[in-house]
Amino acid sequence: MRILQLVHAPRLSGAEVLVKGLAIHHQRAGHEVCMTSLLPQQDDFVDIRAELNAAGVMCRFPSVRHGRVGKLVHLYRVVREFRPDFIIAHATLAALYVRLLPVQTPIAWVMHSGVNDFENGALKRAERLLSRRASAIIGVSQQNIDDYMREIGRHPSMVVIPNGVDASLFAAHDTAPARDSAVPSKQIVQLGRYIEGKSQLDTVRAFERVLQVEPDARLLLCGVVEELDYHRAVVALVRQLGLESKVGVCGPRSDVAAVLRASRVFAMPSRFEAQSIGFLEALASGIPVVANRIPSFGFASNFAGVSLVDTTDVEAYGHALVNALHTPRAHRQLAGYTLHDTADRYMSIVRKFAEPLRISA
Repeated sequence: MRILQLVHAPRLSGAEVLVKGLAIHHQRAGHEVCMTSLLPQQDDFVDIRAELNAAGVMCRFPSVRHGRVGKLVHLYRVVREFRPDFIIAHATLAALYVRLLPVQTPIAWVMHSGVNDFENGALKRAERLLSRRASAIIGVSQQNIDDYMREIGRHPSMVVIPNGVDASLFAAHDTAPARDSAVPSKQIVQLGRYIEGKSQLDTVRAFERVLQVEPDARLLLCGVVEELDYHRAVVALVRQLGLESKVGVCGPRSDVAAVLRASRVFAMPSRFEAQSIGFLEALASGIPVVANRIPSFGFASNFAGVSLVDTTDVEAYGHALVNALHTPRAHRQLAGYTLHDTADRYMSIVRKFAEPLRISA
C-alpha cells in the first residue's frame, strides 16, 4: 500500500510527531510512505526528518512558502509523482487543500484541534462544500466528532482514533541522560508551544508557591515559540518574580524522552487539548503528572501518580506540584494509546477504502 501523509507544516508539534510515528510504523510493516506539507520544513523538524529518512520514509516538503495556487500545485505534483493509494490529511487547512485536487485517491481527514475550527465562518462554508470529498473523517477525540456533527452534519464514515505513543521509547533507562549538565534533582518540566492556551504563565505563578516549600526545585519550560508576545510575557513574569536562576525558558527539545527521565514532575496546565501527544508521552514515562482538569485528560484520572486540578487556581496548582515532587514514578498500562494500536486503526481505514479501488483497477 502507498500512503501519503499530509501535514500543514513540518515542525516539532504533536500532530507531526504522531505522523512521524505512523509513517515509520507503516513503512516498517512493508508499505511505502511519503510525507508532505503545505509549508516548508521548520528548523526544529531536522531530527524528526532524519528519523523518517533513516526508516525509508520519503519527505517531499516545499522549499519556499507558496501562495494558495502554489500550495495546490505542489500537492498535485507530489500526488502525481508518488501515486498514493490513500491520503491522510492532518489538520483543517491541509484537508481543505488536498480535497480541491482533481484526483480520485481516497482521502481521510484527521481532526487534531482542541478548539472548534468551524467557529470560523469561511472554514465552515468550505467544509460543507468539500465534506463528501473525504472518504473518512477521523477525530483524535470524541469532541472533534461532536463539533463536526454539530457544525457540518453527519458524514458516512466518522471514527475516533486516539493518538498513540511508542511506550518503549519512554520507559526508564539508566543510560541516555538528558543533554543538560547537572540536572537538578527536583526539576519540574512543561513541554509545549508558547501559546496562551498552554498556560505557561500559570505554571510560573504556581512554581513561585512551590519554592516556598521546596527551595531547591527548578522549573524547565520547553517549546516552539509560536506566539512571540506570549513568550515575552512568560520571560517578563519570570523576571518580575525574580526567578531567573530557578526557571529555564527554553526552545523546543527533540530529546523528550531524556528530558522526562531527568525530571521529577511533568506539568500540563493546558486550557484545551484534543488528545495530547505530550501528555501520553509523560504517562508512558511514568513521571508524576500534574495537569489541568479538562475533559481530554479525564481518561488518566485514575492512573497512579496523575493529579488533575484546576491549574488556574495558583494555590491548588502549586500544592499539587509540591506533592508530585514526593510521588514515585509509576508503571502505567496505556492499552489503546500505544503507537501500535493507533497505527493498526489507521491501516484499517486505509484498507477499507483503498483496497476495493486496487482490486477494481
